Amino acid sequence: MTISLRPSVRLLIVSALSAIMLSACETSKKGIPEFTSPDKSDMGSRRQEATSKVVASVGEKGLIKYLVPREQLALAFNRQFGDGTTIDKTMVRKVQGDPKDPPSYYLVGLGLRNGMFRGMAVPLTLVSESELSVRSSAARYTITGVGCTFCFFNFESNDIVGTTCEENSGGSRCDLKITETNTLFSK
Repeated sequence: MTISLRPSVRLLIVSALSAIMLSACETSKKGIPEFTSPDKSDMGSRRQEATSKVVASVGEKGLIKYLVPREQLALAFNRQFGDGTTIDKTMVRKVQGDPKDPPSYYLVGLGLRNGMFRGMAVPLTLVSESELSVRSSAARYTITGVGCTFCFFNFESNDIVGTTCEENSGGSRCDLKITETNTLFSK
């Protein structure tokens, strides 16, 4: 009886070890990682695949002509936020630190999330002499108002360097977050 029991015990032990080893192998297989940071070499290839979209043009006397409807720009900002922020105002803002400097342009979206001010600015690239393009490789500057009904971007030369709260009451502030890329018009 003990002789016939041993092969079955051995079989159970081998089966259990095989199941444990197979499950261990399964979890170590290379695939889509769930909780890892992006691979740096992969980031470089994504930057090379930057997409762009012409959204506006600069006309005579510096007037902005929107080539993408403002409603569509608002929807793109809403998707970019992705957190329930509702953008209700979009604009192209010209920034020129010194009259001798060439101007820079930003695509700006302003709105609210849960009653708090939200805003985003993305630098535009002058494609030709008059066309303004959003590139996916362009940084995005996001403002969140905390106890502040309206926030402003602060510029130095042609760059965003900070924020200002409209009413300087105690405890009110505007938090600025800078992200390296954007997906406003990515496919």
